[in-house]
Parts: sequence; structure tokens; C-alpha cells
Amino acid sequence: MNNTKLEANVLSVLEDKIQLIKTEKGAIYLVGPIKLPVNLYGETVLFNWYCWLNCSEVTEDFNQIIDKLSSKNLAEFQQSSVLTYGDFHHGEDALIRMHSICHTGDIFGSKRCDCGFQLKESMKMIVEHGTGALFYLANHEGRGIGLFSKAMAYVLQQNGYDTVEANLHLGFVDDSRDYSDAIEVLKALRTKPVTLITNNPRKLEALKNAGMDVSGRTQLWGDVSEFNEKYLQTKVKRSGHIEEGKGCPND
Repeated sequence: MNNTKLEANVLSVLEDKIQLIKTEKGAIYLVGPIKLPVNLYGETVLFNWYCWLNCSEVTEDFNQIIDKLSSKNLAEFQQSSVLTYGDFHHGEDALIRMHSICHTGDIFGSKRCDCGFQLKESMKMIVEHGTGALFYLANHEGRGIGLFSKAMAYVLQQNGYDTVEANLHLGFVDDSRDYSDAIEVLKALRTKPVTLITNNPRKLEALKNAGMDVSGRTQLWGDVSEFNEKYLQTKVKRSGHIEEGKGCPND
């Protein structure tokens, strides 16, 4: 580990972009905003990007935190982040998406799920709306079971099990995702109402239970194919997702 204190000018640049968010378990250190030009359906759109790190240590001496990072092998662990668009801090109405990382769908474009479609489409919806944020939640792979376990779940799914059954047979619950960190970051960035892009009432419930002012819910269905039809129906029939055209839009 390098114990050399950061140069004053370097530290001053970083300190200006680091925010301390105290939590019950310690702290979240939020870095940003960072200008991020994104290729979205063939057009370059400018977002602001933030990334956050959970830490048991609570300090405003950011040099102390930065000094320890090189010894933690952080590249072996995923950290979550958020893209904001427009005047996210002060805009009267904002669209937000809590998007769970999907290695196969988001990166490879897998048709076994609709995650890649939902990622790009929600970004497009946010841009068209004018104000919003996409939270990319890195510890949510496979509804919280991790990539290796998800691969085993895929093996079971290829042998007749549905998504829920596969997770249960591997010793997991259907959905173990935790939104508390993302919600803390959301609260640090915005206090005004948000509209959530989701088909999943659990996400809506998590926001409301945390005291967020949620003005509504916008559905996001699409990219249905022979490869993911069973997967999507399992979401509705077994995981409680609200199917398009059914239920109140503000459920």
C-alpha cells in the first residue's frame, strides 16, 4: 500500500467531487459528477456519472480513504453507479430507473431476458423526459445471487426449471436484492418527487418505505421473443410483476 500523502492540488480536485453519506453501517462515498458522453441509439447524449463505495470507516479525511484503496483489490468487486440527466437535483419531476446489473443481457445482449432492452430503453425514456437518473446496481446480478450462481441457475433453466425454481433449488430466495444503498444515494442527490420506471412493485415499495416522494410508476415492457417468453411470464405469475395494460399506473 502506498502511504504517500496525495499532493495538495490533487487532493483538492478529488475532494471537490467526493460526498460523504453516513449510513447505519458506516458510510457511502459518492464520487461525481463526471461528464459521460454516451452512445444511445446512434446519438451521443451527455449524462453525469457518479459511482459509490460502501465503507465501514466514516471520515471526511478523504486522503485517508483514497490511501487505502490500492490494498483492497477493488477491481475484483463491482461498485454501483448512477447516470443522471438534466437538472436532476432541482427539476420538478424526474424519471428514475433502479437497474440490476445483468452481465449476459447488458453486455452480451442475451435474449434470455429483457435486461439489455430495459437498460437502453429506460435511458432513452429519461432523455426524452428531460430529467432523470439510471441507477446501475452492481450487487444485484441474478436477483442478488451473483454471476456464478446465475450460471448454475441457467443450467437448471435449460432443464425445465423456471427462474424462481432455479434460485430456490440452489438455496437462495426468489429475490434477495437490497435497494437501501441506492436509495441513500438518491436522497443525497434529490429531494423532489420521482417517477419510477419499473414493472416490479417491490422496487416501488422499497422507495416508499424509505420515505421517498414517489409520484408514480411507468411500465417498461418489450423485446419479447421465443427465448424469454417463459422468463417474462414467470416474472408476472411468480414474482408479482405488473404486466402491461394491467393494474393502476400509479400502483
